[in-house]
Amino acid sequence: MTVNTATARYEGLGKDGRGHVATASGVLNASYGFGTRFEGQPGTNPEEMIAAAHASCFTMATSFALAKAGHSDGTLETECKVTLEKDGDGFSVTRSALKLTGRVPGIAREEFERLAGEAKAGCPISKLLNCEITLETAFEE
Repeated sequence: MTVNTATARYEGLGKDGRGHVATASGVLNASYGFGTRFEGQPGTNPEEMIAAAHASCFTMATSFALAKAGHSDGTLETECKVTLEKDGDGFSVTRSALKLTGRVPGIAREEFERLAGEAKAGCPISKLLNCEITLETAFEE
């Protein structure tokens, strides 16, 4: 079992507030707020951090699935787009769209797509999310 920690602080309230989020490892140390979430201002936002978490978790899960299947070399790159939509008086994350590009010598496209699909279903962040999760693969021979 592992336990990871992050902290968030928000000073001021609503649109006028300013937030700061950091991870215990020190890798993430960023500002966030209404402007970074909805107005394209510099900083991060929760959905961007979820996209990073999902992309990295899924890519690692795919890597391990490929290794377990006997493949020892390759490159995987995943883009993840997390969609936030208005939902009544609030908002909901409605979709996490994964786009995987992979180059794995000696693998058939069908096996690559099957293993990527299994990784999508089994990745811990996929299991955490309560939204539609899609996967598009690009196979480079």
